[in-house]
Amino acid sequence: MLERTLWLPMASSSPPRQRFLIRRRGQCQLFREPLGEALELEMVWIPPGRFWMGSPPGEPDREESEGPPHLLQLQGFFLGRTPITQAQWRAVAGWQSLEGEPPWERDLKPDPSHFKGDDWPVQNVSWHDSMEFCSRLGRRTMRKYTLPSEAHWEYACRAGSTTPFHFGATISPKLASYDASTTYAEGPTGSTRSEPKWVASYPANPWGLHDMHGNVWEWCLDHWHDSYAEGDEKAPTDGSAWMKQTAEEPERVLRGGSWDFLSAFCRSASRGDAHPDGASSRVGFRVCCLPRDLLLDP
Repeated sequence: MLERTLWLPMASSSPPRQRFLIRRRGQCQLFREPLGEALELEMVWIPPGRFWMGSPPGEPDREESEGPPHLLQLQGFFLGRTPITQAQWRAVAGWQSLEGEPPWERDLKPDPSHFKGDDWPVQNVSWHDSMEFCSRLGRRTMRKYTLPSEAHWEYACRAGSTTPFHFGATISPKLASYDASTTYAEGPTGSTRSEPKWVASYPANPWGLHDMHGNVWEWCLDHWHDSYAEGDEKAPTDGSAWMKQTAEEPERVLRGGSWDFLSAFCRSASRGDAHPDGASSRVGFRVCCLPRDLLLDP
């Protein structure tokens, strides 16, 4: 296994720079963030590039909210290899503020999930809960962890593909956790599911990410918009989150589908939304770390 070193630039008042190892697994590079007691968070490098966000008009089961397709140019970034697991959530939820450190902004329940299992995705966490998790990670590691923007999420999910799913034109119960009682684009059918699966139960996409289709919906940063061209406004083309200027708290975007949703909702371009205070056994999240917060040595 090849290794490269990841150097983290720290503020002058901070301790000496920490050293991390970037490991190459197949074609992907990742680093591991220690969470305590031999528990780690694996962050996968997503390379910079261009892609068409949204679905083309002829894609089966396409929704109007998935258009119009628009070209984006993104810098590279890191994204969690899997959704946050219940073990990872419990570790961070149990962290106590250190001496001289401001108190946490929001209490987190250590065991919020309806379906239990250390290696299962955490569920029943709101958008605000998920952002608190990111905030705690950032303050402890001195990096800016956050939820992915909707653009970052779709770009990472597609991993260079232009088909409805990163593995092709259709989906199979052997490839993802979803309600397979109906077919998609003449693909195979299967049974309905009564619960999610543990993370990484299915093959990764070409960039090393698991569970981008199905298992649990994943929170994104963005406010919900009914399309990528809403009135006189258009979605950003640099990968940044698309926010509304309003005093009210808009719905937030969900991506990826879930264990009890039909295959059409698991497509790369499919979009959902929910109130940021809402929580469900169908919804979890994964974390993102942006390029300005991490530097790779040449």
